[in-house]
Amino acid sequence: MTTAPSRKLALDDIADLRAYERERVDFRAHIIGLKRRRRVAVGPFVTFVFENRDTVRFQIQEMARAERILTDAGIQAELDVYNPLIPEPGSLSATMFIELTSEPELRAWLPKLVGIERSPRLVLADGGEVPAAPDPAHEAQLTREDLTASVHYVHFDLGPAAVAAASSGPIVLAVEHPAYRHRVTLAPDTLAELRSDLTA
Repeated sequence: MTTAPSRKLALDDIADLRAYERERVDFRAHIIGLKRRRRVAVGPFVTFVFENRDTVRFQIQEMARAERILTDAGIQAELDVYNPLIPEPGSLSATMFIELTSEPELRAWLPKLVGIERSPRLVLADGGEVPAAPDPAHEAQLTREDLTASVHYVHFDLGPAAVAAASSGPIVLAVEHPAYRHRVTLAPDTLAELRSDLTA
């Protein structure tokens, strides 16, 4: 039995700045469409973007472009930060945004939402639930006892039975936090994207 190759990015997957400028317009248009299908609003101000290899590559390319990162060592540092967000088969990965923009809203809500990164869950067609787990590489930087961050990185690890259930029926994305309880049924185009993440 052969093992599926890793989806993680390597140095050779990241174009240098001149090469990236040549592809950037088309690649950016591709990512905008991709994120439209992978973005899910749950309630009034929490949004998830389910990541894949392309969305993470775009993040690294844009970071390298903005910060003029030209060395292999600099690119490798970005790979080390963002590669954990690429899901392997059987798992899903998302960036969770608390989309509050005014200072009063942030001051009011961020203390109330401590622990929200552990509250998302997928509710599958067979009634099973898959809880989110914060990405360990980012959790220490983002988690405080008295104040949450506006951005969190979470993973959903599905076993074979959960993958089968996710492949054959609707999926609900829920946030079950004492201060924020909302849920939404995923749209068909989002389901198609996530099912592609779950399969090898």
